[in-house]
Amino acid sequence: MFKRTKRWIKNAYSGSIKTKLISLYTLMVIIVFIVIVIVFYFINVSLKSINNVYSSNITTGELSTAIQNIQYNLYGYLNTRNAESLENYYRYEDEYRNMLGNLNDKNMDDEIFMLQKNIRGMSETYLKLSEMTIQEKRGRNVEKYKDYYEKSTEIYNYIKEYISLLNESQFEENSSNYMVLLGSLKLSEFVSVVIIALICILSMTVLLLFVRNIINPLVSLARTADEIASGNLEAELKDSELTDEVGIVTNAFNTMVRSLRHYVDQVKKRMEEERKLKEQQLLMENHLKDARLKYLQAQINPHFLFNCLNAGAQLAMLEDAERTSVFVQKMADFFRYNVKKMQDDATLEEEIEVVDNYIYIINVRYDGEIHYEKHIGIEDIRIRVPSMILQPIVENALNHGVRNNEGEKRIALYIVDNDDDIIIQVQDNGEGMEREKVQEIMENIKNEEQSDSDSTGIGLENVNKRLELYYKKENLFKIDSDGAMCGTTATIIIPKEEEVF
Repeated sequence: MFKRTKRWIKNAYSGSIKTKLISLYTLMVIIVFIVIVIVFYFINVSLKSINNVYSSNITTGELSTAIQNIQYNLYGYLNTRNAESLENYYRYEDEYRNMLGNLNDKNMDDEIFMLQKNIRGMSETYLKLSEMTIQEKRGRNVEKYKDYYEKSTEIYNYIKEYISLLNESQFEENSSNYMVLLGSLKLSEFVSVVIIALICILSMTVLLLFVRNIINPLVSLARTADEIASGNLEAELKDSELTDEVGIVTNAFNTMVRSLRHYVDQVKKRMEEERKLKEQQLLMENHLKDARLKYLQAQINPHFLFNCLNAGAQLAMLEDAERTSVFVQKMADFFRYNVKKMQDDATLEEEIEVVDNYIYIINVRYDGEIHYEKHIGIEDIRIRVPSMILQPIVENALNHGVRNNEGEKRIALYIVDNDDDIIIQVQDNGEGMEREKVQEIMENIKNEEQSDSDSTGIGLENVNKRLELYYKKENLFKIDSDGAMCGTTATIIIPKEEEVF
């Protein structure tokens, strides 16, 4: 057996690292498992025994409490004839009888068993007298129930004394058992410490057998690798003569270091070139975004200018110069804003003002048919926004929403605060659209497919794209409609405290 074990250790020591580690791990697991099972078994047995030492005292205490409850409720029923006391009496009597069933009822030499037999016998007599007392009480026979009660009380006192003696005897016996078990537990603890110490010594011995062949080469390899990681590419291990994995890794490591020296300069040069190209690419992207933003801001419908000028000429011919002056002034303010803000952002207040001017000019053309409402639900309307984002939406609501209404033509502007965003909505009571049409328009807007002059969505792709470029976010613009003749709502979401383009 000893020779076989020695041969197994020798084979494990001269094998590969995998074989060495598996052998060591298996040996340690088997030893630790056996020790843990043995220690756990003895400790578990001792703990169970200790936990059960004073269980008999607890049972005796419960027995004493139960008979006290019976006597108390019997007395209460005799004095007050209370139904609750009678009910409690029978409940505690049933519990007490169940406890009596666990007591000894045979003659034995043991003192504790004899006490249990006497308690059980006296308890049967006591319960019988108590029942007779209750029956005579119900029959209103005063003399008999008093006589039975006195006898039952006398037996009750004897039972209490016997229970006290039983409890003391059990306590003395349990204390002796407890000391024995405690000594056994301490012995188990000492044995466990000794076994653990032996396992530690054995583990250290086995580790020392493996350290020369495994740990030392690995430490050298790790030290050299750390030097190379710190930038010292001149560090190199001596070629190993070992045939296991450590020797293979050491020789491969040396080859890798030599190759690394050759490629490191080329990698540095390549990274520098890539950095320069990345900087140029980012610069070109920023210029492209800037040019695209300015291009989108520069898109203004020239037809509106000619229509307004024609309306101004007609008004000058039909009315006095005062109204014409107001009209021309509104026109001048409107186009001055367009030219000024062509390459700039604006405040929300300026955007609202240009919509007011636009509605005034349009109402001249439509003879005041456009009913315009605005509801400003925020205090600060001087926040910065992209220029010309409200007027195109209002113009779209007019041309493709309410223009063909035979009744009231209503356009409403709502601006509300929604925690992290400001919500701007332009609502009209125009023709409306089905859900499929809304989805089609939104797809065209997102794909930057500009519609022709007679189709719904003119100018909206311009607004949507400028919002995305300005706030560097998507889904800041949407259109909703409940169906034909249900009107349309265009919504703009303005993020608060966002870094803009």
